[in-house]
Amino acid sequence: MDQGDCIAKLLVDGYNMIGAWPLLVQKKQQEGFEAARRELIEILANYSARKGLDTHLVFDAHGVPSPSVQEVVTDRLSVHYTDFGQTADTYIEKVCARLMHQSRRNHRIIVATSDRVHQLTVTGYGAEWMSARQLESDIHLIHQQSLRRRPRRSQPARRSLMSGLDQEAQEKLMRLRFGHRG
Repeated sequence: MDQGDCIAKLLVDGYNMIGAWPLLVQKKQQEGFEAARRELIEILANYSARKGLDTHLVFDAHGVPSPSVQEVVTDRLSVHYTDFGQTADTYIEKVCARLMHQSRRNHRIIVATSDRVHQLTVTGYGAEWMSARQLESDIHLIHQQSLRRRPRRSQPARRSLMSGLDQEAQEKLMRLRFGHRG
């Protein structure tokens, strides 16, 4: 890795996003926390891939007595469920402290949370901070940019039975259509 290279890490307080984004609030109300978590994971998987971020989505143990678990979703996104009694805030703070105290300081750390106290703590470690709304806006912007980059067709492609067949099958079908056998 060159000295100029920088690893960009995005640390996201999952339940903070679920409580702040209207889409996820509605999903949670209609289908529950699990559905909102799945939706957030899908959104962040796409966003992380497009932005080239190493994203860590963190969820509190949420009152469930279980050990911490890490799930690798993609090469750009992992989901971390904290130990029982550990908050997402403390987990994120430990990651910030560890990365900032490593001998190589080639990490750019961005923490997404709207918790004001947590914001002050992580910026004290040298991390950048973005609110839940800022992250939501950036995700929307990246999505809109990707839609504009897609090539547009002047006319919709015609789908027919013939277009799905190989040349030999097309010829046989044409012979049958016009009453030729063989």
